[in-house]
Amino acid sequence: MLPNPLHPAVVHFPIVLAVLLPVAAIGALFLIRRAAVSSRVGWGTVTVLAVGLFAASWLAVETGERQEEAVEEVVSEPIIEGHAERAERFLVLTGVTLVLAGMGLARGRLGEAGRVVATVAAFVLLPVGYQVGHTGGELVYRYGAAEVHVAAAAAPGRAGVAVESGAGGDGDDDER
Repeated sequence: MLPNPLHPAVVHFPIVLAVLLPVAAIGALFLIRRAAVSSRVGWGTVTVLAVGLFAASWLAVETGERQEEAVEEVVSEPIIEGHAERAERFLVLTGVTLVLAGMGLARGRLGEAGRVVATVAAFVLLPVGYQVGHTGGELVYRYGAAEVHVAAAAAPGRAGVAVESGAGGDGDDDER
């Protein structure tokens, strides 16, 4: 069974992949230049990570858009929109990075240029991803966006859900 809401469960994947991508890119460049691996194998790993990052970012944006209306009950629209705009910018940049990583699979100078530029792009993603994560964290911890879901879980007839999910209750295991 999928968590509800899904957005908080998927937003961590782009963060992790955004941190891993530049590390993998530097490692692949090093191994390719030392001829320890072929450019196809070494850079193929980076490209697969870039595909995963783009897919995870797309899923995070989509699930966030589905949560937007509910969260507007407790957080003002401009604050939510600021986070959404940063997330969409991050998604576009992950798409550009994916295209550049794909170019890195080519042979010759085009492949070499693609690998170098994709590595730079992977590092550019870090501060942009940080901004998305920071504003998302502020939505939850500063502005109380999670309260919508906590209140829904604690609604009459749903008290057991709130206790089981750790969202409420007095910690007495007998209530479960």
